Amino acid sequence: MEYSFHIYNKLAADGVSMSADKLLRAVCIRKTAKTKGACTSLIEKSPVLNKNEPPVVVCIGSDLAIGDSLGPITGSMLKYKTQGLNVFLYGSLASPVTAKEIKYLRAFLKETHKNRPVIAIDAAVGDHGDLGLIKLSDKPLMPGAGANKQLGEIGDISIMGVVAEKSVSNYGLFNTTRLNLVYTMAEIISDGLAAVLWELCNKTADTNQA
Repeated sequence: MEYSFHIYNKLAADGVSMSADKLLRAVCIRKTAKTKGACTSLIEKSPVLNKNEPPVVVCIGSDLAIGDSLGPITGSMLKYKTQGLNVFLYGSLASPVTAKEIKYLRAFLKETHKNRPVIAIDAAVGDHGDLGLIKLSDKPLMPGAGANKQLGEIGDISIMGVVAEKSVSNYGLFNTTRLNLVYTMAEIISDGLAAVLWELCNKTADTNQA
C-alpha cells in the first residue's frame, strides 16, 4: 500500500493521519499472524495498543544540510506534540540519527522493540513532478538511497518527503532545497502522526479502564 499527499493539499495532515492508521493496522495484523500475541491487533473492538509496547518512530537525517533535515525537524516537532504519551522516538534536532547509524539502530530496535511496528521518516529525491509530495508506504525505508548509498532497510512503515529533484550527484538535496519546503513537510507529517498516536493511546487508556 502506498499513499501520497502534496504539501499544498489542505487536508494533507489528515491524509497522513488516516494513512498511517491504516498502515499500522496492516503491519500489526501481519506481525500478529507471524507471532501470535506478540503485537496487539489494531482491529475494532480489540485492544488497540499494548501500553508496554508503544509504537516506535525513527526520524532519519542531519541538520547539517537543509535537504537532509526533514527527519530531525519532524522528530523535534513530534516530540513536542506527543508529550505525555508513552511513545519511543529516535532522531531530533538535538539528537539526530544519520543514515550512517542505521546499521546500529536497526540492531538496537530489533533487540529493544522487536515486536512493535517501526515508522521510519526521511527526506527523498524524486522526479520533478514529485517535489513536495509526502509518501507513506507499508514497505521499509532505504536510507541514503537518494544519495546512491546502500545502507540497508529500516522500519515497517516508511514516510518520505520529496525535497529535491533527482540528479547525477543529488547536489540539490543538500544545497538548494528551501527550508520552507522541509519545514512545511515536517509540520504536516508531525501533525498527522501526532493525531494518530494520541488516538491510539487514548483508545488504549479506555480499553485498560474498561
